[in-house]
Amino acid sequence: MHDAIPARMGDQQADAARPRSRIDAIDAARAAALVAMASYHFTWDLGFLQLTPLNAALTPPGRVVAHLIAGSFLLLVGISLVLATRNGLHWRPYLMRLGRIGAGAMLITGVTYLFMPDGFIFFGILHCIAVSSVLALPLLLMPRWVAIPLSALLSIVLILGSFTLRAPVLDEPALAFLGLAHLPPQTNDWVPLFPWFGMVCAGIALGRLGLPAFLRSGLARWQAAGRPARAATFAGRHSLAVYLIHQPVLYGLVYAVVSVTGPHPRAGVAEFRTQFEGNCTRTGGAQEACRIASRCIAGVLRREGLWGTGRPYTLEERAKAQGFARQCYEAAEGTASPP
Repeated sequence: MHDAIPARMGDQQADAARPRSRIDAIDAARAAALVAMASYHFTWDLGFLQLTPLNAALTPPGRVVAHLIAGSFLLLVGISLVLATRNGLHWRPYLMRLGRIGAGAMLITGVTYLFMPDGFIFFGILHCIAVSSVLALPLLLMPRWVAIPLSALLSIVLILGSFTLRAPVLDEPALAFLGLAHLPPQTNDWVPLFPWFGMVCAGIALGRLGLPAFLRSGLARWQAAGRPARAATFAGRHSLAVYLIHQPVLYGLVYAVVSVTGPHPRAGVAEFRTQFEGNCTRTGGAQEACRIASRCIAGVLRREGLWGTGRPYTLEERAKAQGFARQCYEAAEGTASPP
């Protein structure tokens, strides 16, 4: 009986010393990236469904935030690949993970093609993660002293190449996944290999460089305690499911609200005025007159019930809108003319 007590204590100590397959700190970091991504998608939903005056997610600052979020997520993908293969590549779990991600990517393509055929997602972040997971295999399997500088070099080439590598053949729609076309494709989410596989390579370089020190650190041994921390690590462990579910839930909630409240009274005004001014100046209008006319026509269309109908204009409505636009420009031209 007494001999059994040290044996149990020894087993517990051995369990504590044995490396865990999951590291709570990495799962928590992944959860933080998911929260940031969900916040961005919520902002996009508010603008798309016109609950805010403009879609902040599509402004220049919003696009910068989107790139930072995607970059942090893909950096974690590279680090996670290193952690998953630190004891060698096990094909069954690797292929199961790849299959889940690939299936999620195909699901997103199918659903968006069904509901948004003009801007369906053909190479979003899940597509990028799936392809990157295959392309990264050599970097994960080669010796550390080769993988670290090669991963860093590939990261630099891919990121800089997204700005510099251009050729007519790269404009082919079939090569849009590379990200090297002169003009971006029409899609609601686009995460091409240039530059985003570069962020995965950067994560691999960081992971393989810092893994030994990280595994010896207190951060690697940290275990989530308390409901918020445990919820975060749970979300990080099931990041694919959270990613697939969160946007339909958020979109449904925003849609329910706008169905009751109606759109924001100034939703889309800023975008309309910018587009009107651009079209006006391109067709020979004076810049100041176009600016004044854009404000005028936005007000007239709202007053006449031709704003935010949610359907294409009839021929009669189009003729009325064009007539109002001419009147607004003529009035603006007189106002903008020097005395």
